[in-house]
Amino acid sequence: MRLLLDTNRYTDLCRGNPSVVATLETAEEIWLPLMALAELRAGFAAGTQGPRNEAVLSRFLLQPGVGILYPDEQTTHSYASVYRQLRKQGTPIPTNDMWIAALALQHSLALCARDGHFDALPQLTRL
Repeated sequence: MRLLLDTNRYTDLCRGNPSVVATLETAEEIWLPLMALAELRAGFAAGTQGPRNEAVLSRFLLQPGVGILYPDEQTTHSYASVYRQLRKQGTPIPTNDMWIAALALQHSLALCARDGHFDALPQLTRL
C-alpha cells in the first residue's frame, strides 16, 4: 500500500495510536505532503516542545520508504478538479486539504486522514 499521511494521523502516530501504527507498518511507501509538513512545523513553532518535535519528525522522514511529496504543475490540474467538485457540491474544505486531496489523486495514493470533510471526495481512497 502506498499512502499519503495527513497532519492529524502523523500526530496520532507520534502518540502511539495502535491502528495508525499498524497501518503505517504495512505501508510500502509513506508520503508526507508538503502542506502537512508546513502545518506540523507551524505547530512546533507555536508550541513548547519545538526542538523535540522537530527531532522526532526528522527521524521519521529518514526512515526507508518515507518521503515528502511536493506539488508540481500537474498537481494544479488535480487541485482545480477538486475545487470545482467541492464548489459544485457546496462542500468546501480547507485549502491545505484541497492540496492534499489533489496530491493523493494525482499520485493514486491512499489518504490516511481523520478529517471527515474528505468524505466529500468519494474518489479518494481513504484509510
